[in-house]
Amino acid sequence: MKKYIALLLALMMVFALCACGGDKTPSAGGDDAYVVGICQLAPHPALDAATQGFRDALTEALGDAVTFDEGNAGGEAANCTTIIDGFVSEKADLILANATASLTAAAAATDTIPILGTAITNYGVALNLDTTEDKVLGGNISGTSDLAPLDQQAAMIQELFPDAKNVGLLYCSAEPNSVFQVETIEGYLKDMGYTCTQYAFTDVNDLPAVTQTAADASDVIYIPTDNTAANNTDAIANIVLPAKVPVVAGEEGICKGCGVATLSISYYELGQITGQMAADILTGKTPVSETAIGFDTTLDKLYNAANCEALGITPPDGYTAIEE
Repeated sequence: MKKYIALLLALMMVFALCACGGDKTPSAGGDDAYVVGICQLAPHPALDAATQGFRDALTEALGDAVTFDEGNAGGEAANCTTIIDGFVSEKADLILANATASLTAAAAATDTIPILGTAITNYGVALNLDTTEDKVLGGNISGTSDLAPLDQQAAMIQELFPDAKNVGLLYCSAEPNSVFQVETIEGYLKDMGYTCTQYAFTDVNDLPAVTQTAADASDVIYIPTDNTAANNTDAIANIVLPAKVPVVAGEEGICKGCGVATLSISYYELGQITGQMAADILTGKTPVSETAIGFDTTLDKLYNAANCEALGITPPDGYTAIEE
């Protein structure tokens, strides 16, 4: 009898261990638990806002069923690969790739884990696809685009600086999406009668010299949604403001640092849209392969009050001051 009881207890323990060690741990609501890896290229306001919006939306949708594993590459593209490889090794349920370098690293690391990009200007350019049309990509990648209408940004330059002749296009040549934006807006500006010159820096080391050259030769400078520029706005401001050359920026963060005006989306809202996508993918509502690229369609004309005052610029009606 004692042997029978001991055997019965042993079997009960085995069954209990199996029950604990099977599928993912259920949340309070009975749903599976999910691990979401977040790789952000660099710490700056636009990318930070996109990540926060993503976290908030996904937490609102799934509550404590989702756990985030976050890595920041500190502006070094090579670090994105290390961070993403960690997510793949731990078998994350979904990866958020915040900015282009994060997306390309994720695409190279896995073709099975769902990947959502955010703060990506154009997916065709970022992923070296045959098309630059943002649509359903198929496979394991989708996400949101931060591209504001470049024709409207060109119109903003014309609205603010109708008498300018030379527009300098300042960007990082190592960022494919920056090249795409500059080449696109250059066509619009030339049609408006402006003379455009591209000023490309390769990294932060030659940014000051290239910015100085641009400031010396330009009536106004345009900077696209460029991660390197966004991470070094103080260095740009220290050159363009003393030179009295206004900067029109592709997004709010750059404008807040060194610009006078921007037509910008909300990066927090962009992150929210991405988070809602993630919830649908994780819960099986919509496969990532059928998820179309999303956009924030709300655009705001914003101006930097301090820089406008320093340069003697009065924005026309319809512009809102960026909050300090």
